[in-house]
Amino acid sequence: MAYPLNPDRNKPWNDLPSLPIDKELYEDIQIFSLLGNAKAALGRLQGRSIAIPNQGLLINSISLQEAKASNAIENIFTTDDELYKAYSEQQTKQQEGPAKEILNYREALWLGYEYLQGEQLFDDTYFIKMYRTVSQFNDGIRSPIAQIYIKEGGSGLNAGKASYTPPRGPGIIEAKLSNLIDFLNDDQKYPLDPLLKMAIAHFQFEAIHPFRDGNGRTGRIFNIHYLTKKGLLDYPILFLSRYIMDNKEDYYSTLSGIAQKGNWKNWLLFMLKAVEVTANLTYNKINDIIAAKDAILDAVIAQGNINRPESLVSTLFTEPFTRVKHLTDRGFYAENTARKYLDELSNLGILEKRMIQGNSYYLNLELYRILSE
Repeated sequence: MAYPLNPDRNKPWNDLPSLPIDKELYEDIQIFSLLGNAKAALGRLQGRSIAIPNQGLLINSISLQEAKASNAIENIFTTDDELYKAYSEQQTKQQEGPAKEILNYREALWLGYEYLQGEQLFDDTYFIKMYRTVSQFNDGIRSPIAQIYIKEGGSGLNAGKASYTPPRGPGIIEAKLSNLIDFLNDDQKYPLDPLLKMAIAHFQFEAIHPFRDGNGRTGRIFNIHYLTKKGLLDYPILFLSRYIMDNKEDYYSTLSGIAQKGNWKNWLLFMLKAVEVTANLTYNKINDIIAAKDAILDAVIAQGNINRPESLVSTLFTEPFTRVKHLTDRGFYAENTARKYLDELSNLGILEKRMIQGNSYYLNLELYRILSE
């Protein structure tokens, strides 16, 4: 059965079909083959992440990179240096600009993950929480009379012609979002592999476009949360936006191909490939980070004059930039001792000391390299 097309990209698509989609649109040899590959890669990643003694080593760093990539898709850019500096200061200094938006995304990753623990299901509150956190607006579902257009080349006044106009009107957005939430939560009524559900639901969310801003970022956060909710990930550490950013044109063209051509296959293949590639990428980063941590711990122990080496090295791998305050706040060392140890590791070439606005920051060179690749 053919998927109904959007008849006019300049008018609200109020007839956006409800979920589920017809089986003929996803029952395909190529799709099932990639589905198997993606599930195998996710399973390997999950098995590796479970074995990590200190989850904080990876969770902070990888979730920051996911946040950075997802914001870059929306043309919100910052350098790794600016991002890591902002993250290291977030408890003591008000952040602004692109770094703040990326930290908002990372906060949403964790808020949503915690919200969905236990028996809690996806609901309106979840989506509004994610939207408010990434956008920093305090409203909710957009007004039924708000004229929202998705334009070629962005959404600004100088952007090109409309490529899509999402639904609008009294009760329409709420009804379509309710159908999406039901599709996500009710696996008896809508039995389907979680990876296919995630990809289908991501399109549906973007097509509904329930908020005035931040829909893309909210939709990409939801991808990760759906995988954790369904037990395919233990923590929200999949670097999924990296693949989307690297293949941005394909991401948007396969999304729009559903509304304009009814082509679900290309979209599903794109998303399954994204999961496979990024699960393998995240798996390799985990291995590289653990190997680097072990090597640096051995080097620190070999110095013979550093107390509590495990605590010191664990802190160095919690985030790329370390400050004296990070060690003193944890109660590991007095201020002079912490500074002495960090300077010593800087002299050994393990850290790089940087003076920024009169403050000392110590960059973990190996962790920085691994995350930047």
